[in-house]
Amino acid sequence: MKVEIWSDFACPFCYIGKRRFEQAASAFGEKVQVEFRSFELDANAPFKAEEDIHTLLAKKYGMTRDKAKAMNDQLAAQAKEAGLVFHMDTIISANTHDAHRLSHLAKEKGKMNEFTERVLKAYFTDSDHVADQTLLVHWAEEAGLSKEEAQAVLDSRKYSDSVRADQEEAREIGVEGVPFFVFNDKYAVSGAQSVESFTQILEKVAADEKVSAEKTEWCQEDDCTGVDSED
Repeated sequence: MKVEIWSDFACPFCYIGKRRFEQAASAFGEKVQVEFRSFELDANAPFKAEEDIHTLLAKKYGMTRDKAKAMNDQLAAQAKEAGLVFHMDTIISANTHDAHRLSHLAKEKGKMNEFTERVLKAYFTDSDHVADQTLLVHWAEEAGLSKEEAQAVLDSRKYSDSVRADQEEAREIGVEGVPFFVFNDKYAVSGAQSVESFTQILEKVAADEKVSAEKTEWCQEDDCTGVDSED
């Protein structure tokens, strides 16, 4: 089964959803091939934000900083339940375009999951600056990529077109938020679903594919409803 996941390195639900999906997929009876697709939540984000994540969230949604911090604390609690550690107070908000570009190099080398995991951990757990090219090259090496190849990508504009192509495809299929999961180019689900919901979705997709049902499945929350495909 092929699963494409549109996500951003600065998206907390993308990391939580990734971990929950992995937990469901590990117990699934069939092989699951995962491919991450680029989706920049803010393509115009600065190289490094001067304000902390609580202040940025408060300004974005017109709320108090205390309320924003409470929301981020709730996110950290959800992450903990998924086996992750989020240090929301010390996150460095930054532009993720270069990280996405390197993820496409990682895809070519069969190391996309390793690189994606490393950068997500750097952002949410280690409070590292994910736009810093020296760090990006280091993480690429840790993921099994060549230091020289990673640096060459960052010294150019290589894979920028690939990042934009992923985002254009997302727009074409109606993606409005991430994470967004597409199964076998035919079924879709959005959001950081529970492990149980992901398990149900995997089983349903597998069962429907076996009978070659000619329909598209749109899954929300913990159930799936069918929509006839248009010719």
